[in-house]
Amino acid sequence: MHRLLLRLDERLQLVLISCVVGVCGGLLSVLLNRSLHAFAGWVKPLSGEIYAVLFPAAGAMLSWIFLNYVMREKGGHGVPDVIQSVSRRGGLLPFRTSFSRLVSALLTIGSGGSAGPEGPVVISGGSIGSNIATFFGLKDRQRVVIVGCGASAAIGAIFNAPVAGIAFTLEVILGEWAPVNLIPIAMASVVGTSVSRLLQGNQIPFEHQAFPVAGLDLVACIGLALFTTGSSVGLMRMVSTVHTWSTKWVSAGWMRAGLGGLMVGGIGMFLPAVLGEGYEVIREILRQQISAGVGMVALLVAAKILVTGLTLGSGGSGGLFAPCLVVGCFTGLFYQRALVWLMPSVEWAGESYFALLGMAGVISSVMQAPMTGIFLISEITGGYEVLLSVVLVSVLSVSVSSYIEPVSVYHRDLVATGEFIRPGSDRKILSDLNVAELLETDCVPLHPEMLLKDLVARVEQGRRNYFPVEDPENGRFLGMVHLDDVREFLFHPDLYHSVLVEEVMQRDVPTVSLDDDLGHVFQLFDEERVWSLPVVHGDGRFAGLISKATILDHYRRELMAQQNV
Repeated sequence: MHRLLLRLDERLQLVLISCVVGVCGGLLSVLLNRSLHAFAGWVKPLSGEIYAVLFPAAGAMLSWIFLNYVMREKGGHGVPDVIQSVSRRGGLLPFRTSFSRLVSALLTIGSGGSAGPEGPVVISGGSIGSNIATFFGLKDRQRVVIVGCGASAAIGAIFNAPVAGIAFTLEVILGEWAPVNLIPIAMASVVGTSVSRLLQGNQIPFEHQAFPVAGLDLVACIGLALFTTGSSVGLMRMVSTVHTWSTKWVSAGWMRAGLGGLMVGGIGMFLPAVLGEGYEVIREILRQQISAGVGMVALLVAAKILVTGLTLGSGGSGGLFAPCLVVGCFTGLFYQRALVWLMPSVEWAGESYFALLGMAGVISSVMQAPMTGIFLISEITGGYEVLLSVVLVSVLSVSVSSYIEPVSVYHRDLVATGEFIRPGSDRKILSDLNVAELLETDCVPLHPEMLLKDLVARVEQGRRNYFPVEDPENGRFLGMVHLDDVREFLFHPDLYHSVLVEEVMQRDVPTVSLDDDLGHVFQLFDEERVWSLPVVHGDGRFAGLISKATILDHYRRELMAQQNV
């Protein structure tokens, strides 16, 4: 089977492997979904007890200990890890990640932490895809696509939304809508969703009541976009602020997670609607079963943002999809209640209409991914009759929020540390190359005590204009001799026995190492205005030369290869 697959056309290989990954992604989503339901069924009867305030703290601590001490991994959303692997490591993810994040998310969310199962299941699906691609010996470019297949299958399955899974992967994980990636990713999302439907039924997660939409409701969408922008920016900054301050104040990670969970439990005692993933609260709002006034809804918006920041910022494990949907739903409900309070004579579309749009606005803004928000909300609510309104709010929210927060919550830390490389950019193509594979080793070395006549003999032997000078005792690199530096001496044979190499060599020559990024190498080329640079080992020994011409030649080949995956 393995050999037969490798004989097939590369595109057909990716399609067949994507189907396998789709099945695995669908099964992972079903497993996590049912585990959360079982966990919730065990915890819910105890939620009224006074000691229930400790549940989120216990879950967060156990989650942190499991990830950091048992699995030797870090917590977080999960999605940034997938993006980093795609951006910097050719899609490589450890196999243990395929189940470690599911367990940690189960502990965090099941105990009441404000997080979602989507982020962990994305990294689990991506890990499965990565290891399947490695098993079949796929190239890095192909592995990246298969990692995307795992992510799309997981999102499509957990939301019963295959188109949203495709949009999320192309827009957030891979960062480009390349046609060559679309077919395998679409196949994986459809297969993963089909597995979920086979095991759990084909149900719309959040059904809503029908509502008439007038022209004034569309105008009101402009104002709602401003509120969803505020909520999304507040959510992103809350997670970041809690992480920064908790790390500064509390050194022990398990204690940070426990204190964050304890505060979440304390808030949940008074506002239980903000605990857990919150999907049941969304269903109640879309069915118009919430009677809270405008002030209480505003409090719920702020509380959900706060508990999400405390859960994820302090070290809990989980995703941001679910909190974004809940915050957006509360924001839309608040906006509708405010409109009714300010203009009671106007007949507005209804609270479920604005709640639905609020979800689209917040999730699009937080992820900086309008297409994902549009397709996700349309599929999980069946609200295609308000597609125009969803598009309007999503696009406006992303446009405004991008001025305040230029990058999404998933890319912020990666951009800050230089770990994110945008696909299709020069830096991305260069990142797929390394100094070692571009190294030119056919150099003729010189020693500082050599006479000019020996140098002339080496020039006759070699084909290059650059000659490295090495210490004859330990082989350490001392400098370079360029043919232009000795050109004036070559026509004076009387100097051949009096001029030494050390008199004509350049000592302060910039060097690069085998581990240097090619972007840094190109910067040196421009700064020094040279076409070749010496490459030196960590112990100072000369390794070879790297030339701008060789880099450009390999760059062209890599560009052609990436266009024909």
